[in-house]
Amino acid sequence: MHELTQDPFYELIDKEYGRCVIDYCLVAPDAPYRGIRSHREAVLFAMLKVIERYLVDQRASEERWADKVADDFYPWSLDFGKAEAHRIDPGEFLFVPKIVRKIKGGATIYDRKDPDVDAGEQIPYWYAFLEPPQWFDATPEDFERVNDALFPEGTDALEVYEWTTDWSNYFDAGHEWWGAACWSVYDKHLDRFVVLFASATD
Repeated sequence: MHELTQDPFYELIDKEYGRCVIDYCLVAPDAPYRGIRSHREAVLFAMLKVIERYLVDQRASEERWADKVADDFYPWSLDFGKAEAHRIDPGEFLFVPKIVRKIKGGATIYDRKDPDVDAGEQIPYWYAFLEPPQWFDATPEDFERVNDALFPEGTDALEVYEWTTDWSNYFDAGHEWWGAACWSVYDKHLDRFVVLFASATD
């Protein structure tokens, strides 16, 4: 597998939505598609790429601020054998909520209830994009724009899996209270995967 680093989606997400907490990874397979096995390979590949990004960012930050060099890198851990997935409907995955009203102070009420993370509910994709812990002034229209860039051939040929988040300490921050999520999407038209990770705290 290899990452599609030149895809214009990356420029869009970096320039227009830099405060988005979702880590996206666009992956092209090097072998014929084999269902869940290919999804599993794509998720592991993408997580390693995301960790690599964090390491590069840490190194760059330390070079900028030489007096704040850490003794070591963050101790990333993976136990991917624990990862489990179930297939979900693409329409549900890409659901776009409507704003019902804005509450004084900036909170937004949507026509879909927020997930109850304390009860074990996994955060949906729309929530991960629109309602991160820190302020992010994105709208449902922004969410649609991002997804149009991710899936330019439409959504009728997507296969989506939602994954558990107990297999890497990448997800630890989100487990504190906001939530954590992992999805893999195979686009049959483009023969590529979009892997999405979300984990954040205040």
